[in-house]
Amino acid sequence: MGSDALTYPFIFIALYFESFMLVTFLSSPARARRECGATVVPLESTPQVAVIVPCWNEEATVAGTVESLLALDYPVDRLSLILINDGSTDGTGAVIDRFALHPQITALHKENGGKYTAMNIGVDYAKDAEFIGFLDADSFVAPDSLREIVASFAEPGLSAVTASMSIHEPQTILQRMQYAEYSLAITLRHVFASINGLYVTPGPFSFYRRSVLRELGPFKHAHLAEDMEMAMRLQRAGHSIGNALRARVYTKGPTTLPKLVKQRTRWTTGFLRNVLFDYRDLLWSRQNPVLGFLILPLGLVAIVGGILIFFIALTEFAQRLLHMLSLAGVAPLSYAFTLHPFSWFYLPITTVVLIGFVLTLSTFIWMSLGKNLSKTPGRLLPNLLVYIMLYGIVAPVWLINSISHVARGTRTAWR
Repeated sequence: MGSDALTYPFIFIALYFESFMLVTFLSSPARARRECGATVVPLESTPQVAVIVPCWNEEATVAGTVESLLALDYPVDRLSLILINDGSTDGTGAVIDRFALHPQITALHKENGGKYTAMNIGVDYAKDAEFIGFLDADSFVAPDSLREIVASFAEPGLSAVTASMSIHEPQTILQRMQYAEYSLAITLRHVFASINGLYVTPGPFSFYRRSVLRELGPFKHAHLAEDMEMAMRLQRAGHSIGNALRARVYTKGPTTLPKLVKQRTRWTTGFLRNVLFDYRDLLWSRQNPVLGFLILPLGLVAIVGGILIFFIALTEFAQRLLHMLSLAGVAPLSYAFTLHPFSWFYLPITTVVLIGFVLTLSTFIWMSLGKNLSKTPGRLLPNLLVYIMLYGIVAPVWLINSISHVARGTRTAWR
């Protein structure tokens, strides 16, 4: 009973958030974006665009990244690619030099200074571009994604546009879990964009108006979360961030648990440090009440709630295990460990369990919507099953790690 009482506030918040998601998804702005979408841009109206690819030790993937950009359905004389080797210690420099003679490509080399420094150099080189985008060197884009992005800028007032991300060819069990997670994120990003509630412009294929970057200034280190910091800077300055639902970009997900935990610890500590310190004025801000009173506070609650519910579940499991072992000590072992006839009567059906089932079902629905609306290839159901089995176990690891880093002032590593 005590553990249920601790869980109820977070269940209430989860149900409130689900209701908010449903109402916003069905609202006129979100529905209009889905029904109209981003149409193909006529050739005579295509603006000048530059895509910057910062690279650090991406020897194995950067060639595929560049080839996907060269395959974009966009006029070659209106698209330039800027590849920047940020002091790689592997063969990344040699790989991008292979593309240096291509008329659309500029290949640059610099001493290692961090991703944000490479991004700023790229912005300086993209002097003629009306729109400037970025693509991580382990990501790949669909041929029509740039047209979808550019067309989205036709919406009045948009200063930046994000894409729909998915995991590229998931192979390992952790990548399959991430595939389902990213499908959910596609719907969340679509819903948040319809009310200008986005607080991150991810590295894989986010675009900005050059005039806005010039107004706001260069990218910053920002606790290794420069894409989040820039989005919060946009929000603080009163700009709007949109989302091109059908602009598909695929990224390589971490293949091992240590790599995944390190990546998500970097993301979560970046969120905490930016929100609680550098951009705490966005919390409870009346300038953007959706972001300040709902999205950012719920993000903080989700971190605390994820850890708390994990420990409650762990405690419940330990208590049930001890109870089973105590029965085994009193009753004959042959009885205690015998498979008895199944009866629905003995299932632990509680309010918490029923609501948990509803929330799990709604999560599956949001994932399905994200995958189908963005036309992301792949099978969701087997990856969803992996997500259900693993996410609640592995996510608390990086949440606890992140809070520890912030509390102790630990410097978070990139890889």
